[in-house]
Amino acid sequence: MALEFRRVGFAPHYVDYLDGWQRQRALHERVLAGEAPGTVLLLEHSAVYTAGRRTEEHERPFDGTPVIPVDRGGKLTWHGPGQLVGYPILRLPDPSGVARYVATLEDALISVLADYGISGERVGGRSGVWVRDGGTDRKIAAIGIRVDRGVTLHGFSLNASNDLAPYDQIIACGIADAGTTSITAETGRTVTPADLADRVEEELFRRREQLVREQSVHAPDTAVPDPGTAGRSKGALL
Repeated sequence: MALEFRRVGFAPHYVDYLDGWQRQRALHERVLAGEAPGTVLLLEHSAVYTAGRRTEEHERPFDGTPVIPVDRGGKLTWHGPGQLVGYPILRLPDPSGVARYVATLEDALISVLADYGISGERVGGRSGVWVRDGGTDRKIAAIGIRVDRGVTLHGFSLNASNDLAPYDQIIACGIADAGTTSITAETGRTVTPADLADRVEEELFRRREQLVREQSVHAPDTAVPDPGTAGRSKGALL
């Protein structure tokens, strides 16, 4: 069963959020048309706040920083240097199995965190992965997705070595009674998104039968290469 990975850009080659969104949409159309296999885009964004459809006005940045509205589920979050972002563009095995899909992503990230001695957990009623030992619940990975015609968009973010200060300006994910953390903050050593990429790919690939429906892939009638994806293979920089 095919599942590909593409590394779009890591430090110092950060990916602008809107550029990443354009790449997602182009790939989504190709997966829908059967012209591309299920693919996970991995990258680091330049700093940005994004607001899911359920974001409320009081949850926005307290200092008036601009926010990009997006069509995923969830609320307000931050992306930026030091955070690994993954956008799985996949045809789900069961289009109604969104909760199972989210749980599978969480399982994969929990396995990666275990490599660093971090006990990642789920919290009832709250998506993402949390660290619960030592006081206040701290979110270390966020998930916000959309499913359009059975194919996923958006995805997950895993805090690796990013500055946590931007979260102080918002009510992250609409949750006021919890904090945020990163692998670096929990372990005391710098772990970058590039350090995590291989293991994230491995854990997602292990779960490919739960993540993606097998389908034949054919070339488009008019073979015009997608400049964001053409000629790239697993692990390539776009």
